[in-house]
Amino acid sequence: MPTVEKVARTDAGLASELRSSVMRLRRRLVAQADADDSLSVPALSTLGVLHRRGPLTVGELAAHERVRPPSMTRTLHCLEDAGLVARAPHPTDGRQVVVTLTDAGRARVVAERRRRDAWLARRLAALDPEEREVLRRAAPLLDRLSQED
Repeated sequence: MPTVEKVARTDAGLASELRSSVMRLRRRLVAQADADDSLSVPALSTLGVLHRRGPLTVGELAAHERVRPPSMTRTLHCLEDAGLVARAPHPTDGRQVVVTLTDAGRARVVAERRRRDAWLARRLAALDPEEREVLRRAAPLLDRLSQED
């Protein structure tokens, strides 16, 4: 069986190795959510989208999260019940609503990000300076890879 170093020398091997590593890192970051957190991963993700993009319709949120509008509506009901989002009539289309973060929702996103950033900073501190420099240079490339087509 080829070693990891040999597999990663091909583009297909690199793709496989990156996919696996990124997925494990994502799972570890998701696990850093508050232990007594009652919000699902999709709910936390929806809050993050609203924080980054600002007010959106249910359809826009569903498209961004790649779920069907009824699923997004269920997620939004939970977030609204928790006081983390608010709905308002669409300014030009009476059939739609616009969803916004409340102050509590914004605070929740910031707290979650701080918790995960702190965990990752501790992990990065365990690396040597050269390894951290490699990651500094790789971060913009990973961001480019994550962009929508």
